[in-house]
Amino acid sequence: MDRGTKSSGIVHAAFVAGATGKWKVERMEAIRGPPLATAGRLQVSLGARLPWEHAAWILSGVTSHERYVTRVEHDRLVAVQPPLDRAEATRAALIPIAKSAEWWELSQDERRAIFEEDSHHIAIGLEYLPAIARRLYHCRDLAEPFDFLTWFEYPPADAASFEQLVTRLRKMREWDYVEREIDIRLAR
Repeated sequence: MDRGTKSSGIVHAAFVAGATGKWKVERMEAIRGPPLATAGRLQVSLGARLPWEHAAWILSGVTSHERYVTRVEHDRLVAVQPPLDRAEATRAALIPIAKSAEWWELSQDERRAIFEEDSHHIAIGLEYLPAIARRLYHCRDLAEPFDFLTWFEYPPADAASFEQLVTRLRKMREWDYVEREIDIRLAR
């Protein structure tokens, strides 16, 4: 993963699919909605805004303030969240997600209630840390086809745990609002 630059705490990320890149695409599956074009490799570029030729697709997002996390939850996550780009984390998943207009019409506190009090999204995620590192990129306000780009990295020995994590999350009420989801699995 390119280290890139950071300004104002916001990190711009571009996920570039094509014939070259650090990550080999092992599989791409449209869980809901239309698929993305097929690609063999993926490059993750943080901060750099480079022209990419011959890309099958490019998804962009930015880190942002945490919208649904309390201070206590934030502190718990930070305490156990491993860094990205660990040598042993040779597996990754990029899961772009778009939620329905109904989701976005809910107030912030209503979305928080579904996200954590009902679906227990953060609590479930904490069960899989530090084995699985994660980062969320927001793209709803960037005219991108998805609202969120979720990036995960983990060692091959934790692949079954990652499958369990995404299976559990997809069963939660929050996923009733997902209109489009692509599951892209990667290896380096």
